[in-house]
Amino acid sequence: MDDLKKLNHRIWINNLLFISFSNFIIFGLFFYAFLNKILPINDLLIIFIIILTSTNILISILQINNTLKPLKTLWQIIIRLNSNTTIPMPQIDDLKYGKDIVLNLNNQIVQLSNVTSQINNDLILKQSNLNNNLIAKNLPLPLIITDNNEIITYVNKAFAQYIGLPAKDIIGKSLYTILNMSFTSEDTFDNWLKTVKLNSAVASKNWERVRLIIEDNHPTRQFDLAAFYNQDNPANIETILVLFDHTKQYSQDDQAISFVALSVHELRTPLTLLRGYIEVLEEELKQTLNPQLKNFLNKMDATAQQLTAFVNNILNVARIDDDQLELKLQAENWPDILKNAINDIRLRAKVRGITIQYEIEENLPTVGVDRISIYEVISNIIDNAIKYSGRSNVINIHSYINKQNLIETSIQDFGLGINNNILPNLFTKFYRDHHNRAQIGGTGLGLYLCKAIISAHGGNIWVTSKINQGTTFYFTLLPYDGLTKEMKDNNLEQITKTAHGWIKNHSLYRR
Repeated sequence: MDDLKKLNHRIWINNLLFISFSNFIIFGLFFYAFLNKILPINDLLIIFIIILTSTNILISILQINNTLKPLKTLWQIIIRLNSNTTIPMPQIDDLKYGKDIVLNLNNQIVQLSNVTSQINNDLILKQSNLNNNLIAKNLPLPLIITDNNEIITYVNKAFAQYIGLPAKDIIGKSLYTILNMSFTSEDTFDNWLKTVKLNSAVASKNWERVRLIIEDNHPTRQFDLAAFYNQDNPANIETILVLFDHTKQYSQDDQAISFVALSVHELRTPLTLLRGYIEVLEEELKQTLNPQLKNFLNKMDATAQQLTAFVNNILNVARIDDDQLELKLQAENWPDILKNAINDIRLRAKVRGITIQYEIEENLPTVGVDRISIYEVISNIIDNAIKYSGRSNVINIHSYINKQNLIETSIQDFGLGINNNILPNLFTKFYRDHHNRAQIGGTGLGLYLCKAIISAHGGNIWVTSKINQGTTFYFTLLPYDGLTKEMKDNNLEQITKTAHGWIKNHSLYRR
């Protein structure tokens, strides 16, 4: 810092001396010419201003060049160290200004360069000895390391055993060739890695319920994944992945859903009969019943509809987990679908004293949807609004074209609301708000199912809420003209859901 102060002080002094001396001479010549009337006063003033301006500009250029020489010398020193070029070493002794500060910085740069080289050499040595590293080699968790091109540079013994391949057949291969991973959402490892490569030097992330699809009759693995990213690592260790196997636990969860689905499936026949008898009673006896009996009949019908929705949710979640849910996207009139779904669920709302109001923008384009599945989305969200309306007696539905030219639909209640810390988990399977789950029934599957179906349609679903002011669910759908060619192709009308995405020559959740 003392050297910098000296440099600054000297530059100021020299500039002051140069400018003062030159201006003194110029003013002296001007007065001499003025007193001796060598030229008319106007001509003399013009010449004086031109000479004064030119002299000051010239002095400024010379002083700037002298002032920048220390910086130029440092630049040459750094370039010479980093590029191994044949640039000659600059002569520090020839500097007029900043000789001391350049000498000190030069020494520090050389020392730092030596330390950096030593660190790089140590890292490279560690990488070369990674195969002999006792901790990495014997870590009981599967470990895999890749370079900046996602080429595998190291795997430990646990990883080789986990996927059933020898290490020599893994190293040197692309990560995506070896790890055929499937995720529960669009938040995949591949998408995350692309993002952090653009925006971060160091990053880490965890994923749950990842599936590893292995060929040759090797059992499917399910695990949690942890990843660490370090950009431009000198040892070429850019990405580290660790797998935490939970195959047994997650398989048991899947089996539990399958068992429940099998049990619930047996309810469909008696439930269908029950709804049939209710419809017959409504048609044949409703006009002759007194108001109280009509109310009982309405409640029976609403309860049967609610039970049907529950059965459908369970069965569809089981199909998702078993890779059996099928969607057939077709061009549909969205107002018709939305109005029909509202009319079907209006009775459930009426029993609770709730009015459903809707506003649908005119001239909406046709949408590419699976009519049956999208009906369940509408039904589940409105049913949620009914259950959580509290003392409110109105539900508002609005459908319109948003700024992204997507058909956006909002379903708003004015009831209990949801805490902000609960919102991120609403679309998780089996999740329910612990503040009111004892008072309000449910399975925690409806919104999980809505998320899966909307995502399969290429749309998004989200929620906003305030406690005691209500909740609004939003979801978007693509206009039919906005579907990809594959989705509109007659040969690819059915899109099959796997546990991790939607497949049929394209994948929604890409690896």
